[in-house]
Amino acid sequence: MAQTVNPLLTPSTLPYQLPPFAEICEEHYGPALEQGMAEQLAEVRAITEQLDPPTFANTMLPLELSGQTLRRVLEVFSNQSSADSTPATDALEEEFAPRLAAHEDAIRLDPALYRRIDALHADIDAQGLDPESRYLLERTHREFTLAGAALSPDETDHLKELNQRLAALATRFEKHLLADTNDLAVQVTDASELDGLSDGERSAAAAAAADRGLDGYLVTLVLPTGHPWLASLTSEATRDRVMAASRARGARGNAHDTRATVLEIVRLRAERARLLGFADHASYITADQTAGSPEAVADMLGSLAPAAARNARAERERLAAVVAETPGARPLEASDWPYYSEQVRARDYAVDTAAMRPYFEAERVLHDGVFFAATELYGITFTERDDLVAYHPDARVFEVHEADGSPVGLFVFDLYTRDSKRGGAWMNPIVTQSTLLGTLPVVVNNLNVPKPAAGEPTLLTYDETRTLFHEFGHALHGLFGSTTYPKLSGTSVHRDFVEFPSQVNEMWMLWPEVLANYAVHHETGERMPQELVDRLLAAEQWGEGHATVEYLAAALLDQAWHRLTADDVVDDVAAFEARALADAGLDDPLVPTRYSSTYFAHTFSGGYSAGYYSYIWSEVLDADTVEWFREHGGLTRENGERFRRRLLGVGGGGDPLEAYRDFRGRDAELEPLLRRRGLDA
Repeated sequence: MAQTVNPLLTPSTLPYQLPPFAEICEEHYGPALEQGMAEQLAEVRAITEQLDPPTFANTMLPLELSGQTLRRVLEVFSNQSSADSTPATDALEEEFAPRLAAHEDAIRLDPALYRRIDALHADIDAQGLDPESRYLLERTHREFTLAGAALSPDETDHLKELNQRLAALATRFEKHLLADTNDLAVQVTDASELDGLSDGERSAAAAAAADRGLDGYLVTLVLPTGHPWLASLTSEATRDRVMAASRARGARGNAHDTRATVLEIVRLRAERARLLGFADHASYITADQTAGSPEAVADMLGSLAPAAARNARAERERLAAVVAETPGARPLEASDWPYYSEQVRARDYAVDTAAMRPYFEAERVLHDGVFFAATELYGITFTERDDLVAYHPDARVFEVHEADGSPVGLFVFDLYTRDSKRGGAWMNPIVTQSTLLGTLPVVVNNLNVPKPAAGEPTLLTYDETRTLFHEFGHALHGLFGSTTYPKLSGTSVHRDFVEFPSQVNEMWMLWPEVLANYAVHHETGERMPQELVDRLLAAEQWGEGHATVEYLAAALLDQAWHRLTADDVVDDVAAFEARALADAGLDDPLVPTRYSSTYFAHTFSGGYSAGYYSYIWSEVLDADTVEWFREHGGLTRENGERFRRRLLGVGGGGDPLEAYRDFRGRDAELEPLLRRRGLDA
């Protein structure tokens, strides 16, 4: 059989260099990864073997230009392995994860390369660099140093072994979690057990069962502990089954058990931190974040926890009163909390979030909500490109233009859940913006909304609608990057800053002009009644106690695992978790942690190790920014341009807190966050 040309080995000829997904086969990935790694190592070797003294032009510039094939392949492969995996891509990821870690180490731990970068950094003021180039040199030097480039040869060899093993373990955790999540989906054969769900939700559950050849209905699990359908299901037994299945993931003693993997990851991360000169993994991670230290993280989280726990206790008392008035109801359980919380919302605030779903039809939300807000703020427009093929039939491609018609990039939207997609919601680049490379961005938003039967509308929940606005904030951050160097493009910022732009974009979901434009009943065409919106706004703080406690519990659990030293011995995941939550005062059995250790993908496979605090750390900036928009007239082009040019467009090309000060005129203040979450009493 004739050898086919590998489409991953040359830049795409499609618009915006969109990968030619129709031509890419699974067998293309392995050879392309091999060639990409070999090419980059040769390019780096050419830098280190030259005899001329180091300059920015002969060291940093070719380093940024290196690895273009590998970057192109990894962006495509990483997207498929998370959004549409197969047994073949799973096997490839397991094979190449340690090899890619070794490849990265071969560059970052190359002593000859580090000597050149170190020499440039030591004489940085004499380089005559523009601000972005100077920042690139500073960031690269810091990352190489923190990675261990100054270690001895023996220490470097040990570090490489640790990095390869940790990469393999993270991949193993992700694959086991996805498999166990699929296995634990709750099958229901009696339709009455799904009482309370909407027709669309029942349809999605029926379609999920049919896809697996099962009778009845299938409730597929989401990544967090709580499932959105718990708020609607009237059956206590069904609520219990869904909650129990969610909390059992990774801890059943089967082939997909993640506990041993968790313990090994934690131990090896602590060992690596000590090798690199840090007390623990949390110290190592925060050293290169805006927080600066785990003590700063602990101070913030610890200061919020007591007030959050107090608010959760107050909410529990109100829920208990509703339960007491409900004939035949049992004492409140964790699986009941969302259901009775909605009863309180309806009784005390006259808000029924389930009744809002007919106003959140997915197409209207996308075009007349998310896109509309972006157009009003930034002047950009969106055109669906049916002629461009994405990686899955459900993934859609939109071309983005400036107000003057000039190109911005492509936005790929992948809304629906499937067994081949990991849980949660996220954004990732498929093509990275860089003026050095001459590339415009191609970014993807992935969500996990159940897909209804053919011909039925997709009606989003309140939380799914907010998630769509949130993830599109990440997409804007990627689309608006205007950096020279690919290393600094778009969302390539500090981990505890990256959530800030996405959280800001959530504000437009309920902004009057935006909501009025998209919140239209999918059958009657009537706009959402203003009194419903007013009641919703009045009830905004209801449930914040529960939401803040479950989040803080996860963030503090993440910190507890990663404050362990290399000498600490832990052999029982559940016992350690229980102790950590008790020490934080957040061991409320009715408010389980948002992620338990055995399915905490953010920290054990998703890049947020010792960094899950980032969401609320970024929310300080977010809440302060929302106040700025309110003070300056809200949804205007002038405000949007200021936010875009001074913050979003900077990407990773400068200090993020300096960019924030440039936008806001001062540092962020904590009080807006405290008011938003009801923690200021």
